[in-house]
Amino acid sequence: MDRDANAKDDQQDEQDPKPSLLPLFPAAGTAATVTTAATVTNSSVPQWLCNPSFTGDLSLINDAVSSLPHSLNVVEVDENEEEEEEKEAKQQEKNHHSYELLEEEEQEQEENFDGEKYDERKKNKKKSDRKNKKRKISKEIGDSKTKSIHAKDYYFDSHPDPDNLAYGSLYRMDVPRYKLYNPEKLSGFIYQGLYRWTQRVSTFDKDADIDALDAKLKSAGRYWSPNNAALEHHNNIKRFSRFAPKSYLHFVPADFIPLSDIPSSAQLGDESSISNNSVIEESWEDEVLRKTREFNKLTREHPHDEKAWLAFAEFQDKVASMQRQKGVRLQTLEKKISILEKATELNPDNEQLLLCLMKAYQKRDNTDVLIGRWENVLMQHSGSYMLWREFLQVVQGEFSRFKVSDMRKIYAHAIQALSATYSKQFRQIHQTSKPADSAMVYLELGLVEIFLSLCRFEWQTGHQELATALFQAEIEFSLFFPSLLLNEHSKQRLFKHFWDSDGARVGEEGALGWCMWLEKEEENRQRAMKEESLDKNDEGGWTGWSEPLSKCKETSTNLENVSHNDVTDEEFNAEIENENIEREDDTKALLKQLGIDVDAGTSGEVKDTLTWARWSEEESSRDSDQWMPVRAKSGAVTSIHGTTNEEVDEQFMREIVYEDVCEYLFSLSSAEARLSLVSQFIDFYGGKISSWVCTNSSSWTEKILSLEGLPDCIWQNMRRLHDDFIKSQSKPGEFSLEFLLDSARGIPQRTEMMKFIRNAALLCLTAFPRNRILEEAALLAEELFVTKMNSSSCSGAPCQALAKRLLKCDRQDLLLCGIYARREAVYGNMDHARRVFDMALLSLAGLPLDLQSNSPLLYLWYVEAELGNNHGCNLDSSSRAMHILSCLGSGVTYSPFKCYPSSLQLLRARQGFKEKINTLRSKWMRGFVDDQSVALVCSAALFEELAGGWAAGIEIIHHVFTMVLPERRSQNHHLEYLFNYYIKMLQRHHEQFTLSKAWESVTHGLQIYPSSSELFNGLVEISCLYTTPNKLRWMFNDYCHKKPSVIVWLFALLFEMSRSGSLHRIHGLFERALANDKLHNSVLLWRLYVAYEINIVRNPSAARRIFFRAIHACPWSKKLWLDGFLKLNSTLTAKELSDLQEVMRDKELNLRTDIYEILLQDEFVS
Repeated sequence: MDRDANAKDDQQDEQDPKPSLLPLFPAAGTAATVTTAATVTNSSVPQWLCNPSFTGDLSLINDAVSSLPHSLNVVEVDENEEEEEEKEAKQQEKNHHSYELLEEEEQEQEENFDGEKYDERKKNKKKSDRKNKKRKISKEIGDSKTKSIHAKDYYFDSHPDPDNLAYGSLYRMDVPRYKLYNPEKLSGFIYQGLYRWTQRVSTFDKDADIDALDAKLKSAGRYWSPNNAALEHHNNIKRFSRFAPKSYLHFVPADFIPLSDIPSSAQLGDESSISNNSVIEESWEDEVLRKTREFNKLTREHPHDEKAWLAFAEFQDKVASMQRQKGVRLQTLEKKISILEKATELNPDNEQLLLCLMKAYQKRDNTDVLIGRWENVLMQHSGSYMLWREFLQVVQGEFSRFKVSDMRKIYAHAIQALSATYSKQFRQIHQTSKPADSAMVYLELGLVEIFLSLCRFEWQTGHQELATALFQAEIEFSLFFPSLLLNEHSKQRLFKHFWDSDGARVGEEGALGWCMWLEKEEENRQRAMKEESLDKNDEGGWTGWSEPLSKCKETSTNLENVSHNDVTDEEFNAEIENENIEREDDTKALLKQLGIDVDAGTSGEVKDTLTWARWSEEESSRDSDQWMPVRAKSGAVTSIHGTTNEEVDEQFMREIVYEDVCEYLFSLSSAEARLSLVSQFIDFYGGKISSWVCTNSSSWTEKILSLEGLPDCIWQNMRRLHDDFIKSQSKPGEFSLEFLLDSARGIPQRTEMMKFIRNAALLCLTAFPRNRILEEAALLAEELFVTKMNSSSCSGAPCQALAKRLLKCDRQDLLLCGIYARREAVYGNMDHARRVFDMALLSLAGLPLDLQSNSPLLYLWYVEAELGNNHGCNLDSSSRAMHILSCLGSGVTYSPFKCYPSSLQLLRARQGFKEKINTLRSKWMRGFVDDQSVALVCSAALFEELAGGWAAGIEIIHHVFTMVLPERRSQNHHLEYLFNYYIKMLQRHHEQFTLSKAWESVTHGLQIYPSSSELFNGLVEISCLYTTPNKLRWMFNDYCHKKPSVIVWLFALLFEMSRSGSLHRIHGLFERALANDKLHNSVLLWRLYVAYEINIVRNPSAARRIFFRAIHACPWSKKLWLDGFLKLNSTLTAKELSDLQEVMRDKELNLRTDIYEILLQDEFVS
């Protein structure tokens, strides 16, 4: 009977195959009995589907799903009926292997889900479902035991469906059951079409599906959860990827890939691959073992390969990121440390390996142990700028150990160690008479970077006078030292004499420089000696040994007067002390009348938070004003008695003596290091200076990371983008960039600073004659100074008087003529600018060849001034520009503009530009790129743009970039300027080219210069015109992950805020940025975060939490501390604000205002 029944079932399956399904989908009609499918042999199906669990026809699932009722009943196994179900399962094993679908009445689909009848019926139904399900599971297990076990491993098919990971193994009974996940975010179509619960959502038991799972899946979540997504990488499951056969690619439609494979030799037992149309990928464990084996072999064969060791250590980070247990991650970290220790043992002088090892130690060791390790490393590598820089950042960011005095000692040790290393190498080179190599220049540049970090640190801790004095002392010591053969010790002794004198220093009025001051002093001394000798000659001869009697009497009376004067001095001092005591008593009595008990000390508290807010405002104002050191004048001791004690203390604190700066002085010999010092000095005080360094350099990176407010170069780009966003929106958002402005830098400070920069730049021009960067900085500083002092409009440029004075001293300085003419053109005086340009270009023929080489810069500036002239006729300006460029390209002598150039002149100019660019190829391939050659390329591109169209101009710049090796492009600021010029040309003609052209160009530039604000500005502008916001977000996310920098995050935040983006997205950007190890100590990002919470989100409690995190990460920033007093006085209590001030004093931040001064001001006002 059983055989006949099975035979009939087999025939029925051949005609209408309906294999058994899970009892999860009851049929809509009456119950039906379906038999299981027979086991399919290897000859009929592919080898990877030969497991018995894949023999079912899964196409019936669609039919079952279509017949689903509106409500989905979930089955559940009851643990209390295990014994009864086991007996029924054993009895069922004796019967034939068939499974019955659950019976369900149609009436249940239409009944209401309420009442006691429904509960009773539901309870009975669950019991029957449990019995049937357990019976089927037991029968399936028993049936699987009788079948042959598949010898091959299971393979995870990862390519077709990435969400296949539902359980720990493949089994056809383990079908994942979906449940509603965050229904608020689902659209109506998905909500109704997938779940069919629009009308009965309230009756759905969301926890029923979870209760049906075992304890392991309850804790880990469903297969789409993050835990199970990571589980895929830990299970030893191999990935199986399928792709279309090559022979099918010609005739198979693109949207159809057959599941079956063509018979191949892979079916004959080759376990390495399933077929020639599929690939078996390795599991995560296999990948770890394979890569570890490869790295071990590579490091054994090449023990001095730095990249191999760093890649091996980086791979350990990847392994640790895939581990869920903290203990396993710590074990992986220990393995990484052992790898790096072995690497540093084999390569003890490799700085990159040492830095990577110390960063790994930082994740494991506490602060004290880490500082000890750093000290041991620096004792062995005292001449490494990179190690000192990293060590200073580590110590400076430790809140518990931070103190200003301790940091000064570490900076002094770093500067002295680097200076000693440089002096030692310099003596060795000097003895062997070898030229200084690039390593010496690199060491000097690193020394300058450490010194700049010290000055920024002093400025941000509130010691602005000391920072200014350090700059003055170092510039005098390095640039204006006397030409005497002195050792370092004698040089410092001579400099002490200059510093303690009344001579003007760099930036002050009448400053001459240390060398010129010394010559003046020597001339004055020689003149005084001559006058003294003449006076002695006029006295006459020798008058004998005896002295007059009156002289003896005067001597005796003088002795008596001396003793009497000593008594009177003691009485005078006693009177002064009594007066001081009386003053103190009077002050105490006055303060007690105001309700302030001085004797109470710290117990006396200010109970009003507004008082602390006014204190912070006064403190910020004094920081803005008091940045120049006070000079000790002659006779100051005698005049002190006429001043108050507060003024004397303030003058004493602001006076910088030689002992305060002597430990940080060092000598510089290379012109690159000296110019870097002066340029960064001008940039430090807010002077406008042309690009002198690449954005990939360490100096630019350090500058951006140490910012407390937005500099002008970044602020202008962000302001322009923000205005464009506001114009494009129909409803302007609540966001405003005003809170990003650094309000502490007011007009008085800017005015005095511009005067200071102008004087310093003019003095430094004596050390760097005809340097266009310093000349432009001096003229721009003069413009800002004159504009702030006199707001009335003038006929010419504000720097006109200074420029004419400089040109009168050096009439052959053509670049100064060009800079001055450009400033006149900016202020609308185009006629005067043309006269200056024409005069400079006409005088080229009579100048030396080294000065004639600057002609491309003059021609380019002239053309840019003409094209930027919007007051005259545009056609006339274009004609003048073509005439100027034709003279440069053809090489003829310049003549003033008369008419548009002829076709022959244009042809000669085009040919001339090609020849000149070809001559640059050999220089650029060797890396010799200068301002003149870049100006020539820009002029050629501009000529082609005006004559033949934008495509020809862009092609020239694109062709020129191929002359330079890729590794040299990223560190050259001239090439970065050229690429920015290329992007600006694309932006001018954005309507005439496709998106792919612009997008490809900008993204290529960002790969080379990932910290360029100009390129990110171009990226945002082009993206807003042609792409969707999500694509730009994807770009920002990519750069934030691969090459994070403050610039990337600033533009990403600007984009989201200007478009009134999601608060959660903006919060995520801030948190991701500050979670980065490199950006965690960025004061600018922390200040923006606090300001965003206060001004935009208006969440004071969140701003309070962020503020405390910020001061813990950046304890040196006084502005960050004062933000808490200014912006959080409504959230923080008076006691908390008082405690913050005490912590600031403990950290040795410079506080200029006493809280009692504010209380006295309030009393006087009242």
